[in-house]
Amino acid sequence: MSKKIIIAKSTRQINNLLNICDGFIIGIKDLSVNLPCYFTMEEAKKIITLCLENEKEIFVSLNRNMHNDQLSELTTILKELSNLQITGLIFYDIAIINLNQELGLNLKLIWNQEHLATNYCTINYWHKKGVYASYLSSELTIDEIFFIRKKTSCLLMMNVFGFIPMFTSKRPLVKNYLDKFSLNDKSKINYLEKEGNIYPIISEDVTTVYSSKILNLLMEFFNLSKVGIDYFVFNSFNINEDVFKEIIELFNESNGLTDNCLFERVNMLLNYNIDTGFLYKDTVYKVKKNGQKG
Repeated sequence: MSKKIIIAKSTRQINNLLNICDGFIIGIKDLSVNLPCYFTMEEAKKIITLCLENEKEIFVSLNRNMHNDQLSELTTILKELSNLQITGLIFYDIAIINLNQELGLNLKLIWNQEHLATNYCTINYWHKKGVYASYLSSELTIDEIFFIRKKTSCLLMMNVFGFIPMFTSKRPLVKNYLDKFSLNDKSKINYLEKEGNIYPIISEDVTTVYSSKILNLLMEFFNLSKVGIDYFVFNSFNINEDVFKEIIELFNESNGLTDNCLFERVNMLLNYNIDTGFLYKDTVYKVKKNGQKG
């Protein structure tokens, strides 16, 4: 049975959503990216304990591209997490696979290299290397998702709701821009307007640009559940907490069934700023000839 996993913005929000989901994804400060908040290891331990006490699954995302000077801290964190009964560890950097093996840890690893998890061959490769689950790219069409599900026995995780990270830079691009032009802006979230679309940007030590629309796969929820997607991820980033909670309750109410009334209620709550991402957008490759589009 498919499970609903939430990326929350705070410990308070986690407490508020405990009874309406199956689990949570949290990040660790300095070792995670593309999440609405990051926790110290001590804070994370309390959240993990809370989830275990309430029989909820808990995933820790260490999805940063690690540098050599982070390996010592990363090793320490991995050792601590291996003793905390977390459901799984979401990773980007392949070093984590090697460290998990070299250190003899028992962590269940979830491969999440953002835009690279697009085919069953690579998923099966990492599955044979001991990866527990794969986090599908948000650039896949629905037919590609169905095809991958048929071709792999690996557990699959995917985004079904929320703003989706599109681009990440290790540089604080907005801060650099503000400093360059001596601009004073302490906003936590900045916005880029382009071609009528507005993109949220988080720029602290790294920069993440999010989709302009909110992914809403309520109408596809039943079919995705039926084909056996194991984990559905709901991202609370930049969404009012009361609205977010109501939307999770609407997904629960749908029970996987296609329901136009519930779909309309979700859209109204989000001021119709929604879409289905790339689910129905086939990839088209255009060949260039002599520098011109063919």
